[in-house]
Amino acid sequence: MTKTTNKEVRLAELRTEAVDGKMTLEGYAIVFESETLIGDEEHGFKEVIDKDSLSETLMKDVPMKYNHMDNFLIIARTKNGSLSLSVDEKGLKVHAELLDTESNKDIYKMVTAGLLDKMSFAFTVNKQSWDRSGAVPVRRILGIERLYDVSIVDTPAYDSTSIYARSLEAMDLELKAMDLAEQKKQAEIIKKRIHIKSKI
Repeated sequence: MTKTTNKEVRLAELRTEAVDGKMTLEGYAIVFESETLIGDEEHGFKEVIDKDSLSETLMKDVPMKYNHMDNFLIIARTKNGSLSLSVDEKGLKVHAELLDTESNKDIYKMVTAGLLDKMSFAFTVNKQSWDRSGAVPVRRILGIERLYDVSIVDTPAYDSTSIYARSLEAMDLELKAMDLAEQKKQAEIIKKRIHIKSKI
C-alpha cells in the first residue's frame, strides 16, 4: 500500500426532493462496497470503496459546485449548513438546501427536468490496495484523505479526462511497487534459506 495524492473524481446519482417548498437536492455521492469499472476491461480497473474509507476523511468545509468550476457561484456549502454530508451503511449521503438565487433556481429546474442527473465528487486517497489475481485489476480504496467538493455535472465523461489518466498512472505505479515488494520478499526468503544452509 502506498500513498497517492492525485485528486480524483467519481460520479454518483442526484435527485430533487420536495420539502416544505424548498429547493432540495439529495443523493449518495459515495456508495460503499459497489464494484465499478473505471475505463474498460482492457486498459482500466475495477474499483471498490471500502465501508471504512471515510473514517478519517477531512470534510470540514465542502462546497457543492457546478462541474467542479471555481468561477461558478457555489450552490451549497457545509460551512453555512446549506449542505450536509452524512455517512451511513450505504455510503456518503448528500443533502443540500439551495438558497433562493437565480443560478440555484436554474440548477434546480434542470435537475427536476432530468437535464442534470449526475453528481461527482473530488477526493484524494491515502490508503489503497490492489488485487490483480483476476483478468482485471481491482483497486480497493481503504482511506479517502480529503473530500474537496461534490459537484453537479452536465457531462459525465471523467473516464476520458486527465483525472482518469492519472488514476491509471497511479495504478501502474502501485502495481510496479507490488512487483518490487514481491521481488524483495522473495529475495529475503532466498537469503534466509542460504543463511540456514550455511549454519548446517
